Amino acid sequence: MSAEAPTSMETETVASETKLESNTLPPKPKFEPLKAHEMSDGRIQFRKVSVPPHRYSPLKKYWMDIYTPIYEQMKIDIRMNLKARKVELKARSDTPDVSNLQKCADFVQAFMLGFDVPDSIALLRLDELYVESFEIKDVKTLRGEHLSRAIGRLSGKGGKTKFAIENATKTRIVIADTKIHILGSFANIKIARDSLCSLILGSPAGKVYSKLRQVTARLAERF
Repeated sequence: MSAEAPTSMETETVASETKLESNTLPPKPKFEPLKAHEMSDGRIQFRKVSVPPHRYSPLKKYWMDIYTPIYEQMKIDIRMNLKARKVELKARSDTPDVSNLQKCADFVQAFMLGFDVPDSIALLRLDELYVESFEIKDVKTLRGEHLSRAIGRLSGKGGKTKFAIENATKTRIVIADTKIHILGSFANIKIARDSLCSLILGSPAGKVYSKLRQVTARLAERF
């Protein structure tokens, strides 16, 4: 009996050793992060932005200011197609991020809508910025002199009202005939849009200013 005891102990230890060996997993594979062109299965991605006739001259004037950040910093190819009258953007093999192409397209689109290059370029730097567009007729159907007066109320004397709304809400506003474009963060666009809608509906500028002061004070407390 005493001679058999150690053999049973030995078999138990052997069993436990084999169990440990089976439990050890192979090392985890290490995958390099995919590049932008590899995410789309090697297909080249394009974006095309139409150039309206009245933005030809500004585009020619500020071409290098638009070209430099897109090509050198965002690593996106850009060219002007004169026949199609479009700005064409293309992702490169060394583009660091897949979202860069869309950011550049938004930047060029903002410039075409009438925003200045220093304002539009914020779309490349920050993620939380958007452009929202609407028309005066979406708020209220106005014709003739009434429409002209509404546009005048939006701008104010020498653009005073527009600048006041821009500074209070940290947005940028473009009033192009009956179309209005607002560039900013989601919450700030809403405040600016509400102020502009009040002006279109006939509110005097003084009333809109006082409401803006209340809203901006509330926003400052929140942050």
